[in-house]
Amino acid sequence: MEKLKPKLFSVMKTYSKKQFMKDVIAGIIVAVIALPLSIALALASGVGPEQGIYTAIIAGFLISFLGGSRVQIAGPTAAFATIVAGIVAKGMDKLILATIMAGIILVIMGVLRLGNLIKYIPYTITTGFTAGIAVTIVIGQVKDFLGLSYPANTVTIETMEKLEAAVKNFHSLNWQAVLVGVVCLAILIIWPFINKTIPGSLLAVIAGILMVRFFHMKVNTIGDLYEISNKLPGFHIPSFSMGDIRDILPDAFTIAVLAAIESLLSCVVADSMINSRHRSNMELIAQGIGNVGSALFGGIPATGAIARTAANIKNGGRTPVAGMVHSVTLVLILVVLMPYAALIPMPCIAAILFMVAYNMCGWRTFVNLCKSSPKSDIAVLALTFVLTVVFDLVLAIEAGILLTAVLFMKRMSDVTEVEGWKYMDEDEDPDSITLRAVPAHTLVYEISGPMFFAAADKILKISVKEDTKCLILRMRSVNAIDATAMRSLSELYERCSKKGIQIILSHVNEQPRKVMDKAGFSKQIGDANFCPHIDAALVRAEEVA
Repeated sequence: MEKLKPKLFSVMKTYSKKQFMKDVIAGIIVAVIALPLSIALALASGVGPEQGIYTAIIAGFLISFLGGSRVQIAGPTAAFATIVAGIVAKGMDKLILATIMAGIILVIMGVLRLGNLIKYIPYTITTGFTAGIAVTIVIGQVKDFLGLSYPANTVTIETMEKLEAAVKNFHSLNWQAVLVGVVCLAILIIWPFINKTIPGSLLAVIAGILMVRFFHMKVNTIGDLYEISNKLPGFHIPSFSMGDIRDILPDAFTIAVLAAIESLLSCVVADSMINSRHRSNMELIAQGIGNVGSALFGGIPATGAIARTAANIKNGGRTPVAGMVHSVTLVLILVVLMPYAALIPMPCIAAILFMVAYNMCGWRTFVNLCKSSPKSDIAVLALTFVLTVVFDLVLAIEAGILLTAVLFMKRMSDVTEVEGWKYMDEDEDPDSITLRAVPAHTLVYEISGPMFFAAADKILKISVKEDTKCLILRMRSVNAIDATAMRSLSELYERCSKKGIQIILSHVNEQPRKVMDKAGFSKQIGDANFCPHIDAALVRAEEVA
């Protein structure tokens, strides 16, 4: 059973001065990257710029200190922007209460060791709502990017209201704001091709400030719209009633589920980059404590940030110390440099959020799923996406899971057959693998039952030996496969390809073969490696090995 022990306490046993210096450098670099992102995401969430910094400081430190990952960097992320903005409209105390409740839910999930249950959220739902969130962020930033002016009585909370207001007031477009936004966006797009060490967001902020100040451009800045404070976060307990708890509970569950999904996905990505293994349940507990701490000290919901975690790894961070240094560095930046944040133009913030939205939307994955997935999966993907954009994330996730469950039951009823059979010893089974000679350097795995999202991780548990040259997957009992399992199968293929291992598929049924054909997996494997029977697969393995 997985230990409920923070990774920090494990890695410190072999910690060295050399690694400490690497962690310090990585932490400082990540803090510089996190600064403009935290401000931008806070503004997108409908709160003040310093509250994004508070979140990165408090939640970032606690999650690194207590977390189950060696390299996770936590803070505000785009996934929360839409739902947080909706809660803020009800009052800041409601947001604090929702975040605390979400933190408690996460702690309970970790203590009950429910970290592995996240696999029951299908890939189509996470892809759908992630793309939907990206679209809502873009729509929400159109006003600032174009420098539009709205009448004083205009109320824009929902995404569709923001889109409608932008269309109605397009005549108020400010070309100077557009110019600043376009220049900042160009820097964000082009700079990573020139230099990957210095964050493009920092250069975009500097360029935006210089343009507005030196050319005296009439463009709104953060200071024009918000009061900037460089004070350290203060402790605050919200006032609430049982009625408030009932009202805010659905939002708290959504925040908890989002935090769990994004943080554990970030951990998985990080594990693949440093060849490590995170402790999912400990990570959930840390996420919970981090969110409670963030809320009590003026922050907003937080979770593991994939981009910042990857930047930490690329700059040498290998222990939670890097994440803690990142938080301490942000404290110094808050006290010393925060007043200068008032100079940042709003079109620059919009440009940064446009890039955040583009990087998170996963449009290539979205399009590929639409091309290669069964119609049922496409329906879930489209429904989740549309509901996220048009209504809200809570409804999107609920409807997506409900539709997935219904379609899954339908799929299972379609592929299940009841046949009469007689008892026989395994040695009497003419298809038994024990009656066949397996070539050297060859492994045979038999997959039984439908390959769907809840069982997809089992595919990745297939292990090979160092001298393995050929892997046979016997699929005579697999009657159905969905997009999530197809993705896991593709990941297994990529892993084997890197090790020079050839995958051979035996007895692939009609529905799985159609899904593989549409996904382009059949071309990757090659028709010669699709065998009608185990005997043909063994012959093929002998040829390859």
